[in-house]
Order: sequence, then structure tokens, then C-alpha cells
Amino acid sequence: MVRIKRGNVARKRRKKIFSLAKGFRGSSSKLFRVANQQVMKALRYGYVGRKRKKREFRKLWITRINAASRMHDMNYSTLISKLKSSQISLNRKMLAQMAVNDMQSFSNLIKSL
Repeated sequence: MVRIKRGNVARKRRKKIFSLAKGFRGSSSKLFRVANQQVMKALRYGYVGRKRKKREFRKLWITRINAASRMHDMNYSTLISKLKSSQISLNRKMLAQMAVNDMQSFSNLIKSL
């Protein structure tokens, strides 16, 4: 039988994992087995985090819109329903941006409803 040397393949695989584990603390960036586990865990957390980020930003925008609309004696749900009924299609991100940075135009928008 022919002898198979897998030095290059194994080194390449380990090098890829160690490059992903750069910056991890302790043996998580030094020992392959531990680094591999931590990289897999980090990749899972990253995947979940990308989904969670969308939820959290939407929640933040709704909170900001609600706070700004309450200053004009209207709550969030009433504002959104009036925007829909008057066919004004501004998304929550833009409404929150207006509420924080351009309060004058936000109050004009609420008065026009």
C-alpha cells in the first residue's frame, strides 16, 4: 500500500480554525480542539445574532416613535393606524429617525393626520 501523507491538508484545516479563533482568550485560541469548539459556538451565536439584531432594532424604533408621539398626545398604535388609513407609507426606521433628528417635521406629520 502507498503511504498517504496528509500534512498539508491537516495544517490547512487547523490554520483556518486558528485564524477564526484569533482574539479568543486562553486555550480557546491556542489548542486546536478547544479552538474548534469555540469557533463553532461563535459561528452559531453569530448566526442567531444576525436574526436577533433585526428584532432589537425594530423594537428600538417602535419605542422611539411611541415616545415622540406621546409628546403630541397620541400613542404608537393610533399613529400607525392613522398613517395607514391616510396611506402614508413611511417605515418605522424612517419615522424613528424623524422623531430623533427632525422633531419639527415629525410634529408636522402628526398634525397633518
